[in-house]
Amino acid sequence: MLKERLQPFIDRYHEISDMLSSPDITNNIKKMTEISKEQSSLEAIYLASTRYIKTLESIEENKELLYDDELGDLAKEELKTLEPLKEELEEEIKVLLIPKDPNDNKNIYLEIRAGTGGDEAAIFAGDLFRAYVRYADVHGWKVEIASSSESDHHGYKEVIALFKGEQVYSRLKYEGGTHRVQRVPQTESQGRVHTSAVTVAVMPEVDDVDVQISPNDLKIDVFRSSGNGGQSVNTTDSAVRITHLPTGIVVSMQDEKSQHKNKDKAMKILKSRIYEAEMQKQLDAVSGDRKAQVGSGDRSERIRTYNYPQNRITDHRIGLTLYRLEEIMGSGLFDEIIDPLISDFQSNAIKEAGL
Repeated sequence: MLKERLQPFIDRYHEISDMLSSPDITNNIKKMTEISKEQSSLEAIYLASTRYIKTLESIEENKELLYDDELGDLAKEELKTLEPLKEELEEEIKVLLIPKDPNDNKNIYLEIRAGTGGDEAAIFAGDLFRAYVRYADVHGWKVEIASSSESDHHGYKEVIALFKGEQVYSRLKYEGGTHRVQRVPQTESQGRVHTSAVTVAVMPEVDDVDVQISPNDLKIDVFRSSGNGGQSVNTTDSAVRITHLPTGIVVSMQDEKSQHKNKDKAMKILKSRIYEAEMQKQLDAVSGDRKAQVGSGDRSERIRTYNYPQNRITDHRIGLTLYRLEEIMGSGLFDEIIDPLISDFQSNAIKEAGL
């Protein structure tokens, strides 16, 4: 029964409240910070649980009064409000009981690469990146370009950017995969619709606690930075290439003039890529049903199509189609797609958890 599943959360919340008033804890800043974080993480389920239990008790009290000559009609009216509230709270609690993704509060590195389609793929990579920047603005996030390789017509062969803010990973983790675009390219003179694609990777920003790398596992090369066409843009060997030998993951960085800064940026991205690769390995080990859920971040999977002639955007994982492509891309309104994806994921997770 749902009520019994909630009692441990309520008991733990009260236990922590008692601990926080204890001198042993108040004098230990590290321990106090640790259990304060735990209490904060329990607050939503605690508040919903106490309200739910109080609602159940009110329902029982009013049911007992239904046949009372004086209070029966009032009890009947109260139940008309309480029964729907009970169902609403049950749905809220089911979502809160879904195991939390430990990465949800992390910042991310968003990597967009032009795929099939030549110049048009690079142009769309630029369009998609700018749409994500607008989405970040909507949510009050900050965006810092870590590395980029520009192409003609304001496009990108590759761009990696750090997105910083509240719940960044929790929302953008659904964007990993292949994004297909259908439109008449700027470079097409005969007005024919072309199909191109870009790949998106969403990598949580990690620290040394999340990923530990032995210096012996790294091969670090330095070279002279070069711009478009191969011309040198720096007279010193400031560019850095780091290869992680066990995985073969390579990160090159040349955007900064300082070799130290390029190495620091490259290491941060390398750690995120290694972390993402480990996440993918764990995902590949689970059942097919689990992998079918959205949020896998598998960049080889075609997740979305942007059809400009029809002003249509389709997310293939949940069969969602919206005829507002221009507005969504122009204003960064990706919540219209991401919210249904989150709802679908939560629905699957609730079924899997047997709630």
